[in-house]
Amino acid sequence: MTNSINGLHETPRIALVSTHGYVAAHPPLGAADTGGQVVYVLELAKKLGQLGHKVDIYTRRFEDQPQVDTVDENVRVIRIPCGGPDFIPKEYLHRQLTEWSEKALRFIKSESLSYLFVNSHYWDGGVAGQRLSEALSIPHIHTPHSLGIWKKRQMETDYPERADKFEEEFNFRERIQHELIIYRSCQLVIATTPIQLDMLLDDYGLARNRVHMIPPGYDDNRFFPVSQASRQMIRQRLGFSDHVVLALGRLATNKGYDLLIDGFSVLANRVPDARLRLALGGENLDAQESALLRQLHEQVEALGLSDRVDFSGFIPDEELPDHYRAADLFVLSSRYEPFGMTAIEAMASGTPTVVTVHGGLFRAVSYGRHALFADPFDKEDLGITMMKPLKHPRLYGRLSRMGAHKARSLFTWTGIAQQLVALVEGRPVAQALDDADWDEPWNDGD
Repeated sequence: MTNSINGLHETPRIALVSTHGYVAAHPPLGAADTGGQVVYVLELAKKLGQLGHKVDIYTRRFEDQPQVDTVDENVRVIRIPCGGPDFIPKEYLHRQLTEWSEKALRFIKSESLSYLFVNSHYWDGGVAGQRLSEALSIPHIHTPHSLGIWKKRQMETDYPERADKFEEEFNFRERIQHELIIYRSCQLVIATTPIQLDMLLDDYGLARNRVHMIPPGYDDNRFFPVSQASRQMIRQRLGFSDHVVLALGRLATNKGYDLLIDGFSVLANRVPDARLRLALGGENLDAQESALLRQLHEQVEALGLSDRVDFSGFIPDEELPDHYRAADLFVLSSRYEPFGMTAIEAMASGTPTVVTVHGGLFRAVSYGRHALFADPFDKEDLGITMMKPLKHPRLYGRLSRMGAHKARSLFTWTGIAQQLVALVEGRPVAQALDDADWDEPWNDGD
């Protein structure tokens, strides 16, 4: 009994592994391979810390990064070098992770660290996480974030003319091979969307008791609705006027900003004061991102929309909540999107939201109650769907209220951290996103 009581005073330690991109206490969101997954890992770590754990986030060290980055009193980022000093894209990083894993194990031994479990993220992190799990004899919980089979299928459907280039660009063969090994070797796989859950069971052949679904989360201390008076002050400060449609995120082809511009051309003909604001990319753009941005500018000019589309550039993290609140509509127009954290943040901020049907989030919302969804490859569908809340105040009001309510009820980081720990400790955990949850009764007063 004494040992059990003393154990209550020990601070348990958890290892998170996310090897690609610029993982940091204050990450350069929008930089190469640095987006929603980095936010996910950092927020999860901070909430695990608030639940009474010490959390070490293991990532790759490159360029001129320090070895350790302190996030808060409970969380730190530990960087382990491998593969030289330069950035390595996530599609090919796994080839350097044997070196990374050996160096990480030496660091863990030198610091006399011990962990309750390791939670790895994405397939490259899964390769490293499985090696640490086996060497340290601790459970390995893996969170894929996206699935190679799903992405390959989407790309082949959407871009059949480019199929011969996919293997070189995305390395699907090696990715899927490693995914199959990771999913069968780890103790539990965490799906973040209903689509992922289906594919892990049907396409990857996992048993149902080896997969659990926990959705991504958002910081409810930052993203929340404000009064109409406060919102108008924010709009004035940010220079928002007319009906503003907002999209933001990394500059990448899969984000579908070109499809959004096509859809906006339909909206622009029907709502004369509608404006599209695109806040795209990080603080510094690489050559590929700059080329994509030029293409979007050329597309806007060719459609005669130069006076209706604003390219506002990178939004600092601390400014994000007010940009969501200031917008009249937020659109997630991705060609494929495992979930879509920006859409959840927008809903939580009280902004009516339109989400792509090529992803996971649309299955978690009731159409017309929490959000709207459309096919971004059909510009009329997307454009007219965007028009609806701008033309119908009752719909606008319901999406604003009930979207925020849905986000609070399902997607906070505290609840997600609690579910993860409960799974490892063997405590009962309710399924957060069963299909039965989609069909909630509702009425026009919502």
